[in-house]
Amino acid sequence: MFEIYQDKAGEFRFRLKAKNHQNILASEGYAQKAGCQNGIESVKKNAKDASNFELKQTVSEKWMFNLKAANGQVIGTSQMYESEAGAKNGIESVMNNAPDAEVVEVDN
Repeated sequence: MFEIYQDKAGEFRFRLKAKNHQNILASEGYAQKAGCQNGIESVKKNAKDASNFELKQTVSEKWMFNLKAANGQVIGTSQMYESEAGAKNGIESVMNNAPDAEVVEVDN
């Protein structure tokens, strides 16, 4: 499920939650709700293609990934994972769940 919410700075953000309610992908802040909704649509479209995911190891030796649009812009960032395998499982979860996920608005 995608959750749309407003952060403390008043920007709209989304997060994609797995069936176990863990956050698996989060967005940047958007000034308008419509921009946030467009971001969700971009995730749904781009999550179907494994080549749109960028797997990275951080300086603290944790793993994370970005989902990028066709133009190379990051549209979502994962949580930190302890292992590369965990991050790869996160990518698989986004690929399987994002395209058909429902969208709800929540209070943060």
